[in-house]
Amino acid sequence: MKAIYDKNKQVQYLKERLEIFLEVLEAIDEETADLEDIDRLIQMIDDIEEKLEQFKHRYEEE
Repeated sequence: MKAIYDKNKQVQYLKERLEIFLEVLEAIDEETADLEDIDRLIQMIDDIEEKLEQFKHRYEEE
């Protein structure tokens, strides 16, 4: 994936990733959710956090 430096595109990327996270979260049935489902959610949040830190670092370099 190509690095994103435009702030508007960074925000849009994060919004899209959060929307996907919310869709996955909504689709999980709390009655049948297992550890794998929870691990997948945690990984998604970790990925979003990592990308946020990358964007923050690029912003600080400017």
